[in-house]
Amino acid sequence: MKISEVNVYFVRPRWGFVEIVTDTGVAGWGEAVLEGHAKAVLACVEEYRDYLIGKDPSRIEDFWETIYRAGFYRGGGVMMSALSGIDQALWDIKGKVFNAPCYELMGGRCRDNMKVYSWIGGDRPGDTGRAAKEKMDAGFSAVKMNATEELQMIDTYDKVDAVLSRVQEIRDACGKYFGIAIDFHGRVHKPMAKVLAKKLEQFDPMFIEEPVLCEHMEDFKEIAAACNVPIATGERLFTKYDFKRLLNAGGVDIIQPDLSHCGGLTEVKKIAAMAEAYDVALAPHCPLGPIALAACLQVDATSYNAVIQEQSIGIHYNVGKSVLDYVNNKDDFKFVDGRVQLPRIPGLGVDVNKDLVLEENKTPHNWKNPVWRHKDGSVAEW
Repeated sequence: MKISEVNVYFVRPRWGFVEIVTDTGVAGWGEAVLEGHAKAVLACVEEYRDYLIGKDPSRIEDFWETIYRAGFYRGGGVMMSALSGIDQALWDIKGKVFNAPCYELMGGRCRDNMKVYSWIGGDRPGDTGRAAKEKMDAGFSAVKMNATEELQMIDTYDKVDAVLSRVQEIRDACGKYFGIAIDFHGRVHKPMAKVLAKKLEQFDPMFIEEPVLCEHMEDFKEIAAACNVPIATGERLFTKYDFKRLLNAGGVDIIQPDLSHCGGLTEVKKIAAMAEAYDVALAPHCPLGPIALAACLQVDATSYNAVIQEQSIGIHYNVGKSVLDYVNNKDDFKFVDGRVQLPRIPGLGVDVNKDLVLEENKTPHNWKNPVWRHKDGSVAEW
């Protein structure tokens, strides 16, 4: 069996799919995307095509190491996201060849299903109590929301009080033990992050996410000392070497590698094992499409420290198309009592609706995140 084609597709709302086809007709799918940079990532996949065509698709580890190392320059969001999509597609082929879900080829599952959470609130969160109650009524036991709009390095306490009010709405609507994850989204700098983290303590959040950006990972320990709330981060890290530095810096309780940014199944499985050695939990980042979600679930199935899975069904970014539009096996992605079953069909577990993918690719999207500015005109973190 040899690789004969490597195809890339732009699909709404903001994703990129990779299809690797073999000369025997077996095809694998991956999701190569760095939100807002789809053109760069898919161009990078095409640049890597020469490493793939005519080669045996079963040698996933060798492909991974060759693509990562042979080009001299390495790492970063674009190259690692391209490698992620390729890695996912190769694992999809391997599972299909052996007629088994990928997790069966990674040591077998250590759990029967996976807890998931749902997004509420949008970029500028509002009406959070009602939205959380709707998710609770739908069976979810946890939600995640953006904490705040833009914040300057030192900002006013009315913005702090607005965050507290939104979280209080959820507690009032859903009760004391409903899970609330609060995403600072890197919008907050250390001075205000310490203030917010301490004041949010009273609501017993499930975790706070990205209280500061990972470029300031030495600050997590200081923020952790300011509050008794688990800290999660990692969506903007791209290799096991990034996570090595994060884990050594301390202060983080949950890592959130993204299977479409961080080297695919091959690399994230290693990252998960490294985190387990530090007694740190795993909650893969995934505000993306169905292939990325299926890839996450393969790693979740085999990682003891996986605690909860993000998913984007109903997220505010999904305009025009959503996760289940691109899959034929929609029942495999049903959430029951806030949980999802592990993938059942061979490979990653996604039966991709290729006709829709081809149709979407005729008019490629160019999704970009908004550019926010503070009142003084300076650019704000989004």
